[in-house]
Amino acid sequence: MRGKLKKELGLFDVYAVSTGAMFSSGFFLLPGLAAAKAGPAVGLAYLLAGVLIMPAMLSVAELTTAMPKSGGAYYFITRALGPAAGTVGGLGTYIALTLKTAFALVGIGAYASLFIDFDVETVAVVLTVFFAVLNIVGAKETTRLQRFLVSILVGVLLLFLFEGARSVVHLDYGQVIDSRFTPFAPTGLAGILGTVGFVFVSYAGLTKVASVAEEVRNPSRTIPLGMALSLISTSLIYVVGVFIMTAIIPVDEFVSDLTPVATAAGRMFEWLPGQTGLILIVVSAVAAFASTGNAGLMASSRYPFAMGRDRLVPRRLAQLGRYQTPTLAIVMTTALMVFFILLLDEEGIAKLASAFQLLIFVLLHVCVIVMRESRIKSYDPGYRSPLYPWMQIFGMVTSAALIFYMGWEAIVFSAVMVGLCAGWYIVYAKGEVHEDSALLHVFKRWGADAGKRVERELRPTMQRTGEATEFVQKALDRAQVLDFDNAELSYHDVASDVSVLFAQRLNVTKDEMTKGFDQARELGAVPVWH
Repeated sequence: MRGKLKKELGLFDVYAVSTGAMFSSGFFLLPGLAAAKAGPAVGLAYLLAGVLIMPAMLSVAELTTAMPKSGGAYYFITRALGPAAGTVGGLGTYIALTLKTAFALVGIGAYASLFIDFDVETVAVVLTVFFAVLNIVGAKETTRLQRFLVSILVGVLLLFLFEGARSVVHLDYGQVIDSRFTPFAPTGLAGILGTVGFVFVSYAGLTKVASVAEEVRNPSRTIPLGMALSLISTSLIYVVGVFIMTAIIPVDEFVSDLTPVATAAGRMFEWLPGQTGLILIVVSAVAAFASTGNAGLMASSRYPFAMGRDRLVPRRLAQLGRYQTPTLAIVMTTALMVFFILLLDEEGIAKLASAFQLLIFVLLHVCVIVMRESRIKSYDPGYRSPLYPWMQIFGMVTSAALIFYMGWEAIVFSAVMVGLCAGWYIVYAKGEVHEDSALLHVFKRWGADAGKRVERELRPTMQRTGEATEFVQKALDRAQVLDFDNAELSYHDVASDVSVLFAQRLNVTKDEMTKGFDQARELGAVPVWH
């Protein structure tokens, strides 16, 4: 069954998906690994990563409010730059997000094993299957669990920050500075920038809510506000929390610690009975990893769903199941996550996911510039990025620089992923899709011809401005009207009769017009009511 996803998600759902997709490995696993690269300057690296994600957040907010469709980055890149770039962006982002989600589920074992001895990979696989079942049942059920997990997580972490600040106040500052923060940046500026790229994956989940935008109520307000609130709260907890860990844990222990939050909690909550403090942190860590796994599976499964709509992957992936969710896409994503869990280690997953995500952000900044410069009238975002185009140029330059500072492995992985995705497009999808994009409208301004598919497709999402109203009125003035007395007529029957009129006016066959109406309905370009 193909169709539209239900709009069930509100502001707290958007906040929970964004926050849940960020918190997990970035706070509970990566600080020690990052400290091994940047030294005591690791907190500064987290702060810079939070600042450098802002251009991407602003660009994604603009694109999402103009095109609130399932598929996120893939959908934006395809409509702006064409199906070839969209295939690279869609498949690449899908792989990167699936890697990050697999990393989060592996992380649950690292903290849970502090109390129970079990095989980490087995637990991660079982949780993956559990979240897959939950996602198949429905988005509302998925986000209901997400709100619960994020509420627990943020509450416990605020307690961690409060108690950590109280503990730091009572330390001997001179001794702490000498033993924990000197030298501050032993690997220099290059080491800090490389670490920024390494921990960038901690913030990458911020923009993943765009992939479920089709299911969000009032996306023009809800998505930008939810993302902004998520970034503010997450940045605060990241930076202050990592500073507390650096001040409390000896350097030689910190750089090799896969559970640094638990280690710090064990020193901070000594006044609580037994292992109460450690238990609280383990509970919040499990909630964090579970929320990332849950949100990540939900967001990543929408990429093959959206690409199936456009025939860039098999169309069966665009089918909705019994519960009106993309069942087959969820099952395929689950299988891929299990593969990554069993194959890769933690640090490898984090680095590869960060590298390709940075490349995708470069493409998204290009998309904003192309959509603005195309001057398509139906591109009417509810939120516009400030400081255009300098914000986008800054985002492109910094993202490219961070990939470079991450080292040759990140560069090679990104290049290989681009090559594989481009190969898939050439071999499988090129003959299946129409070569149309907003980029053609830019060329038209330079004297070339442009397609009309993108402009037609964006019209249903236009805001109700004077320009939109004028556009609709002109269309109504020149429209032909058909009356049907038979209430049992199907959409296909009506489209077939209408196609007769259009075929005469446009010099095409009736069958071609009917096929076009069917495709337009699947894309959401033709609104249909019973």
